[in-house]
Amino acid sequence: MSFVAGSLAGALVMGGIYHGFSNLMQTRTAQHRADIHMLSERIANASTTIPSPPPASVRITHHPLTSLIQSKWNDEVAGLFGTAWRWEQRAVELGKKVLYGGDS
Repeated sequence: MSFVAGSLAGALVMGGIYHGFSNLMQTRTAQHRADIHMLSERIANASTTIPSPPPASVRITHHPLTSLIQSKWNDEVAGLFGTAWRWEQRAVELGKKVLYGGDS
């Protein structure tokens, strides 16, 4: 008799657990369904015009003094690199003359 009582008690407990999980899954599914419906409604009814910032060409302000300073700085830096390149070429020519003799 205890075998029958134990089996019935186990079946009753498992039935309760099954019912609890089933009810939990139904509740969560209903919540997800409602959330997805709300999101799809928001997407469907969303405004098609998205406010965007003005283009970069409009946002750039030109400052003549800053532009002048930048161009002078760039000219000076370009001159320094040009001078360094010319010195390097002279060093190469001098090295060739020393190593190989005569004109290169």
